[in-house]
Amino acid sequence: MKLAARADGLGTTVFTEMTALAMRTGAINLGQGFPDEDGPAAVIEAAVDALRSGHNQYAPLPGVPALREAVIEHQRRWYGLEVEDVLITFGATEAIAAALLALCDEGDEVVVLEPYYDSYAACIQFAGAVRRPVTLRPPSFALDPEALRAAIGPRARVMLLNTPHNPTGRVLTRSELELLASACVEHDLICVTDEVYEHLVYDGEHIPPATLPGMAERTLTISSVGKSFSVTGWKIGWCSGPAELVAAARAVKQYLTFAGGTPLQHAAAVALRLPASELEAVRDDLRRKRDRLCAGLSDAGLRPLVPAGTYFINADVGGDAVAFCASLPSRCGVVAIPTSVFYDDKAAAPTLVRFAFCKRPEVIDEGALRLASLR
Repeated sequence: MKLAARADGLGTTVFTEMTALAMRTGAINLGQGFPDEDGPAAVIEAAVDALRSGHNQYAPLPGVPALREAVIEHQRRWYGLEVEDVLITFGATEAIAAALLALCDEGDEVVVLEPYYDSYAACIQFAGAVRRPVTLRPPSFALDPEALRAAIGPRARVMLLNTPHNPTGRVLTRSELELLASACVEHDLICVTDEVYEHLVYDGEHIPPATLPGMAERTLTISSVGKSFSVTGWKIGWCSGPAELVAAARAVKQYLTFAGGTPLQHAAAVALRLPASELEAVRDDLRRKRDRLCAGLSDAGLRPLVPAGTYFINADVGGDAVAFCASLPSRCGVVAIPTSVFYDDKAAAPTLVRFAFCKRPEVIDEGALRLASLR
């Protein structure tokens, strides 16, 4: 398997490759970011109730009204945002695809923070647009104002942001977001924000870009229930914001999947209306798992960069991360992902490996024990 080859986001994803490798070899999968435990029981029961209550046919194109209303309530409750419209999608990935296909013409440029989730590159290319990366470099992964200015050219149309940020685990600070917002306003860019990890912040604070001055009218906010409630297989996401931007995404989505997941949409509405304590319990459990894996990686002789949010820890392995990950399954029965696959600039993080900590404690402990055997 050639981990260094990444067909510009259009081939088999590294996640698929690594998960298949873990299944084939029986290795512990610390590569792909999905929990191995279900979320709150009330959320699961809501899905069962929806199935048994006859919510099993096509949903309306914009989404089940109860969920659209719940998203509006969520944005108001958590962030004081008053959104004009909501579109329910098959996960955040479809929302990103629909947004970029709707908003970009051939040759338009998309400013995007790198490293980035691999579907970003594919969706930008599907739209006929060109990506202009702003590179976040370890160990701090801080935003470089000069790199931001250099990335914005005369064809710039969209700024695609992700905070909390996968794969670095960064939670962008207010000052960084203000710098990004100022650039959007100055250059009249539409801001598409991927906030799927919004409730999985362990240090710092999640600040939606739409809450900053001049941004509400130009920001399409994307999120989902998958990460916040540990139901990644549901693929229930949404985009919200100005009616004009949501309508543009809806015009594309109708020719992608139209609508689906009707009972899960009803259950997602229940999830978003649960007390904050339910989300806090998921977050706190993941914080403990983060700390557990960080300790295990340190004991194994690696150097973890403690993340402020998300499911992921990047650790410095002190050598070629691609070769390290390629040999891991056979050497100790663990699967992980070299962070460089998320970069265009492959030299930006050559020794970093991304590990997922959204696993049961015993899985984390066993994975750390196997890694320690390499010392």
